[in-house]
Amino acid sequence: MLLPLKSSDLVLVLLPLKSSDLVLVLLPLKSSDLVLVLLPLKSSDLVLVLLPLKSSDLVLVLLPLKSSDLVLVLLPLKSSDLVLVLLLLKSSDLLLVLLPLKSSDLVLVILPLKSSDLFGPVFVQEPHDAVFALDSEEKKVMMSCEARGNPVPVYSWFINGTVVETENRYSLIDGNLIITNASETADYGRYQCKAENSYGTVLSRDALLQFAYLGSFSGRTRGGVSVREGQGVVLMCTPPPHSPEIMYSWVFNEFPSFVAEDSRRFISQLTGNLYVSKVQPSDVGSYICLVKNTVTNARVLSPPTPLTLRTDGLMGEYEPKIEVHFPLSVPAARGVTVRLECFALGNPVPTITWRKMNGNIPKKARLRKSQAVLEIPNVQLEDSGTYECKAENPRGGTAFKGHIQVYTFPQWISTINDSQLDSGDQLHWECKATGKPRPTYRWLRNGEPLTPQSRVEMVNGELIIQKVQQADSGMYQCVAENKYGAIYCSAELKILASPPVFSPNPVRLIATLGKDMLLGCRPRASPKPRVTWRRGDRRIQPSRRIMLLRNNTLRIINSTRSDEGNYVCRAENQFGSAEMTAMLWVKEAMRVDLSPSSVEVTVGESVVLSCRVSHDPSLDVAFQWLLNQQPLNFQQEGGHFEYTQTQSSTVDLMIRSILLKHAGKYGCRAQTSADTVLAEAEVLVRGPPGPPGVVIVEEIKDTTATLSWSGGVDNHSPISSYNLQARSPFSLGWQTLRTDPEPVTGDMESAMAVELNPWVDYEFRVVASNAIGTGDPSAPSRGVRTKEAVPSVVPANVSGGNGRRHELVISWEPVSEEFQNGEGFGYIVAFRANGTRGWKEKMVTSADSTMYKYRDETFPPLTPFEVKVGVYNNKGDGPFSGVVTVYSAEGEPREAPSEVKASSISSSEIKVTWRPPNPGPGRPRGYEVSYRKDSEQEESGNRKKTVGNETSMVLTDLEGNSVYLITVRGFNSIGQGPASTTSTAKTKKDPPVQPPANLVWIQEGTNVSLNWDPVKSKDNESDVIGYKVLLSQEGRVHNQVMRTITPSAVLSLPEGGTYIIEVRALSEGGEGAISSQVRVLTSSGKTRLW
Repeated sequence: MLLPLKSSDLVLVLLPLKSSDLVLVLLPLKSSDLVLVLLPLKSSDLVLVLLPLKSSDLVLVLLPLKSSDLVLVLLPLKSSDLVLVLLLLKSSDLLLVLLPLKSSDLVLVILPLKSSDLFGPVFVQEPHDAVFALDSEEKKVMMSCEARGNPVPVYSWFINGTVVETENRYSLIDGNLIITNASETADYGRYQCKAENSYGTVLSRDALLQFAYLGSFSGRTRGGVSVREGQGVVLMCTPPPHSPEIMYSWVFNEFPSFVAEDSRRFISQLTGNLYVSKVQPSDVGSYICLVKNTVTNARVLSPPTPLTLRTDGLMGEYEPKIEVHFPLSVPAARGVTVRLECFALGNPVPTITWRKMNGNIPKKARLRKSQAVLEIPNVQLEDSGTYECKAENPRGGTAFKGHIQVYTFPQWISTINDSQLDSGDQLHWECKATGKPRPTYRWLRNGEPLTPQSRVEMVNGELIIQKVQQADSGMYQCVAENKYGAIYCSAELKILASPPVFSPNPVRLIATLGKDMLLGCRPRASPKPRVTWRRGDRRIQPSRRIMLLRNNTLRIINSTRSDEGNYVCRAENQFGSAEMTAMLWVKEAMRVDLSPSSVEVTVGESVVLSCRVSHDPSLDVAFQWLLNQQPLNFQQEGGHFEYTQTQSSTVDLMIRSILLKHAGKYGCRAQTSADTVLAEAEVLVRGPPGPPGVVIVEEIKDTTATLSWSGGVDNHSPISSYNLQARSPFSLGWQTLRTDPEPVTGDMESAMAVELNPWVDYEFRVVASNAIGTGDPSAPSRGVRTKEAVPSVVPANVSGGNGRRHELVISWEPVSEEFQNGEGFGYIVAFRANGTRGWKEKMVTSADSTMYKYRDETFPPLTPFEVKVGVYNNKGDGPFSGVVTVYSAEGEPREAPSEVKASSISSSEIKVTWRPPNPGPGRPRGYEVSYRKDSEQEESGNRKKTVGNETSMVLTDLEGNSVYLITVRGFNSIGQGPASTTSTAKTKKDPPVQPPANLVWIQEGTNVSLNWDPVKSKDNESDVIGYKVLLSQEGRVHNQVMRTITPSAVLSLPEGGTYIIEVRALSEGGEGAISSQVRVLTSSGKTRLW
């Protein structure tokens, strides 16, 4: 609502928040006036506050009348303004109104005042069963309840059907009930929450409030129990007062030594008693029952019960007697764990077994405590039945039977929904629920039981109210219940009652000459109003040209100029009446011409469609383009379509680079406020053919397949030819096939694919071509396999050789599975010695084999053989490869190398040389040198092989001054030959470990003279035979080396730079340790040393 305010205006606003409430707002518009707001929303108190505001303030006002209602007021204020604030003081409602007092202000008010915004209470949270520990430090119990509604609901509570008075120990916070100093005697019971407002009342489900506590055992001393050895005994627990369930255990002699349960001892969680089927001397002692509250975890101990053995003899054997068992009837809610107990006394100790009568024990069931307990988790309806436990020992047996009855709480299948009906309508609601036992139904209206009456019928969850009245409105609840629980669903019934209202009013309509016109009359009203039409002062009577339809619409046939004028629709019911005026003008009909009306284009070309319109000049015209009756989306068509308007009454559509999918019926729709006209044009697009239809394999043979297909669309250019394609697991994608006939012309729909491979899985497809191009392929055919045939492809690269002595090794490349042509594929290896007549043939059954070895001790090495390899499968033998010559293995070397010589090079190196054996079969491909110290065993020796056929080798990393035993043998791919005779060599002594010392240098121009102390060898070191001087320039890799037999040297340093000088001693055992470095810096002919 936008209100421009003037200094002389008053604004009156009526806000119907519900049927009995109105909000009256008076806005005086002088700067000295005050604003009065009357809000009779509730009986709560109102607070009046006057607030001065600062200049240039803007005030945003939110009026939360309920969770879905907001009233917004945006007000520019000035420094002299006073603002009146009314605060509705309620915990869930805050109504804030800020109103300015200046004549130039604008007030923006958004008022959602629909009747649907007001509704009865609906529960958001309902109370749940609760257990309160009496020894809790928190002395308050809270039962939760929350509902939404508008107006905000008011709450009250019931305990065991009696209203809870909210005073003394009971209080309400929102909808939650707080109980202070709760006690079991006063507060135990079932609680129910009631929420109500002016639109109705609902009741929550009930919730049970229990109290958890655990009393103490009586302090009275318990008498002892005396039994014979072998006799059974029951020790009574007699628990103290408690709530809810407790857990039992027993202490033996002293805490925390607990009695362990086994096949002989059992603690019942039903009675708390300890059962011993057969007493033994180890059982003698003191027994204490310990109970634990499952909610508070509190524990208490009973007085001890002594157990002693009698001395008057042993108890003889006796048959079992069941002392503890589950009830005859065990009700259980679906989904819980059922626990059945069964334990017997007896001597010998009885064995417990279980069975389900007329069925099997569920697989999910578990046996506990030496089979004394049967647990069935997540019990379901099918687990119901009679169960038997049986106790047996050698003296006899006994059994007990009981019945598990699984029940289910009610659950909704369908519920009721809010309804709005006119007065006099029929209400039909139905709610359905499942449960075992089957639920019964009852109905509540505003929290009170609904009983059958003359208009009210209730049968099996159905509620029917005939001819509803305003008094029937309110909140309804369907309650489904069995003896284990009840569930509630709710819905609101609103009876509509309002006078007719028209929106918009008046209505302006334009008709076209010669066409029919409809004048609608659809007022909002409840109940439905009576409707009449008039033109001017005269009531309209139906005629051939003017008809009144059932929906109160006035139809004028073949409109003419004389039909122009004002038409009035009047609607009336018992609550009031209203009128709507329809102003009708009649205009000339519009004509649309779309050209060309039919056109053919080829894929990739462009075309223009032109749309021209003639119409009444007083009316504006709008255009829309369509393709196959769907609006064109210019943004999603990738720039193919362009829309241009050349004149006010002419538009063009250009289609650029046309595609096959752009073919169809194009429409130009022109629309004015009086008329809508559509003109259409057909665009045919020539292009490559569409994909052919389904490809069918009519006949399949070993190398041919007869295919048929149906022709696809030719896209306005005749199909000239078809191309047959296939793919297999061995092909790279789709391959073009040879055909019979060839080519396959466009008028054919069947052909034979030839030159296929036998026993291969194929898929086939067909591609069509025409003068414009080749189209998309058809969908692949179903996969088929060609028939088997004798193999026709022979192995490639048949060769051989190598192998061990007396072996003939034949190798080949295997035949691909694509060419094996059938199952049972293998190879036939045929060979014969040169000059012989008969072929030997051997079968190789593995299709993946690449080699065959034949051994014969009679033929010498390198015997030539003629060899060929053939193929076969289950269909027969195929061809052989060409004949090749393959030599038998030459064998390992037969002779040892000769003239083996070994000589020491240094303390860590020995050079070995030899002469190869004479040429012949078993030629070495290399040599292996074996060496070891004479003090070592042969097994610990080392071996070193040559790279090729070298006849010398240097052994390194040896120990100095040691004797080594050395042999040489040849080897090839077949194996090793015999070893040579052993040769010996002794490594030289180690070089001196003392480096040259006391280096002295003298500069003589660009020369440096060096002197050092001679190195003296120790007894176990090689004698010094000279020295090695190393000269290197810093930053360069290359070294200069000088040898001298005396401890001195003269070096020339021709270039400038830094030089490094080092000295080593030389001996037969090798080079000795290196001296310390001498660094010499030369520059411009000067030399510096350090």
